[in-house]
Amino acid sequence: MCDKKNVLIIGGGLGGLFTGAFLSKENCKVTVLEKNTIIGGGLQTFSRFGHRFETGMHILGGFKKGGVLNKMCSYLGVMDSLKIVELDKDCMDSLTYMEDGKTYKIAMGRENFIESFASEFPAERENLKRYVDKMYELTEEVDLFYLRPEKDNFFLHSEMFLWPADKFISHFIKDEKLCSILSYMNPLYGGVKGHTPAYVHALINVFYIEEESRFVGGSQQLADALADVIRKNGGEVLAGNPATHINVEGQQIANVEAADGKRYEADVYISAIHPCSMLDIIDEHAFNKAYRSRLREIPNSNSAFLTFIVFNEKTFRYINHNCYYQQDYDMSWTHGEYNDDTWPTGFLYITPPSKDGIYADTMIINGVMNFDDVEKWRDTKHGARGADYDEWKLKHQEKILDKMEQLHPGFRKCIKHVFSASPLTFLDYYNTKDGSIYGYGKDSENITYSQISIFTKLKNLYLTGQNVNLHGICGVPLTAINTAEAIVGRNVVLNKINECEANRG
Repeated sequence: MCDKKNVLIIGGGLGGLFTGAFLSKENCKVTVLEKNTIIGGGLQTFSRFGHRFETGMHILGGFKKGGVLNKMCSYLGVMDSLKIVELDKDCMDSLTYMEDGKTYKIAMGRENFIESFASEFPAERENLKRYVDKMYELTEEVDLFYLRPEKDNFFLHSEMFLWPADKFISHFIKDEKLCSILSYMNPLYGGVKGHTPAYVHALINVFYIEEESRFVGGSQQLADALADVIRKNGGEVLAGNPATHINVEGQQIANVEAADGKRYEADVYISAIHPCSMLDIIDEHAFNKAYRSRLREIPNSNSAFLTFIVFNEKTFRYINHNCYYQQDYDMSWTHGEYNDDTWPTGFLYITPPSKDGIYADTMIINGVMNFDDVEKWRDTKHGARGADYDEWKLKHQEKILDKMEQLHPGFRKCIKHVFSASPLTFLDYYNTKDGSIYGYGKDSENITYSQISIFTKLKNLYLTGQNVNLHGICGVPLTAINTAEAIVGRNVVLNKINECEANRG
């Protein structure tokens, strides 16, 4: 049990803050060291031209009554403070393919999701039902996804659990075009053909099929609320104070040096940053060469190029769903395969909740991009990357706007301000290897290699965050429960979350 342990968390992103909040509720004294002056990691927002923009948390799920995030945030006492709006039930997502100009509208909810595709592909109706039913079955194999306490017995997953996601889809669906369409959420988890496991595809899809929503006013509110939980329970969240070195003595961490010149000592240490970033600051003898090599060699998910737009007043209608664009149907699994002439092969664009709900104030466009495109500027700093970088970024920004003009004729006339961010921005602010937005990619061909444990060989060091289990607003808070329970006891946090939910009625 925790018994008033001192816990030091390196990284004040989604994983570090959720883990810290859970531990602070268990009477631990939590200190969080965050590199950036603004806490939150992917929850960070920033202001430009009088408007607030998201950096990463564009799409939410699990916040409706009975949802896993609703239960967790209610237990932590922050749910009622969050401002969230649900997307349109009859169209939570739209998919437009430039190849034939066809737009598909995807409805929220299990049966509605099936019908959205069955109405366009009636011959596949029964296959669609079997496919969706099997996705839900795969999620049932993950107790934590439903906040169920860990079982005592040893459990073996079903055969399809670790199939490649593309093989899983085509096992049920015969129409090749529909197979591609059903992969439309790939940009949300960096899906790679032949490698991304079916269970990742199932967990992400089911999570969002059940509900999609957005923060009103930005996701920073969740980061601030979690930090308040830590502080109210006697802890600290120190922004702009990165850990600079982790000192190891024997088989445990002795202390952590930070930018403020202090050495922080604790009973337990948690790394909530990318494992490669952790290796950069920890004593080399802490881990053997094989483990260090593995952490550095696991393939990372893609990065992104973001375009931010401020509209002229009352010129572009607010869209209360997520919009996916793709050039061709066969590009669902190849967004990261492009050249200078073919980029972007696809992107996601959204209009955050606006003032009047009728006209959009802003838009964010998220396109997959590889870090190789900006490799030559790796060692430059924000605001001082040079004229050639500015020219390169403007060229890619214009390519995005050209596509938007095709999708929405007259789009450029609606724009008041436009600016963009490249993979270098994610490298600087997320502190992830090569600016990866989802951390390590999971590989069905070698799942034990690509999956890392919350435990380390150092007896007082644990890991948390998107590199451990599943990324994003779905996976990171669940991993936080795993990490917290490794310290306070199995099922301790889960049982209290479920007890709190039962008392709410």
